[in-house]
Amino acid sequence: MCAILVGLFVSGEWRNLRREMREYELGNVSYIMNLVWTAVTWQVFSIGAVGLIFKVSSLFSNVISTLGLPIVPVLAVFIFHDKMSGVKVIAMLLAIWGFASYIYQHYLDDLELKDEMTRYDRKTEKPLNSHVNSGNFRPV
Repeated sequence: MCAILVGLFVSGEWRNLRREMREYELGNVSYIMNLVWTAVTWQVFSIGAVGLIFKVSSLFSNVISTLGLPIVPVLAVFIFHDKMSGVKVIAMLLAIWGFASYIYQHYLDDLELKDEMTRYDRKTEKPLNSHVNSGNFRPV
């Protein structure tokens, strides 16, 4: 946040804020509310993304962020009556494709894990997961 404010003042863009607010079609109050709530939602998003990184993984945090990408243009079309351009459609399709690839890879990894769990140990002629079924398995 501080870096953004420093950049705003160093670049001289702060001089244009009053004119930009006057030219905003929905009015001054709407302009300020837009800025404030944009800042609040970005802070909530950033804290949530960091929380996902610490609790789950950075990959999962990135997947959740990618899953949110197609939602924003669709909401913009319905709420702000924005036009759906070809670039937005391609971005949405790529985001959905990325999420589907992530889910499919987890599915393949799960199949491989199940396959490994059902293989037999050649020395004991027992399944490798026999300790789970015998009741001797205790999670750490």
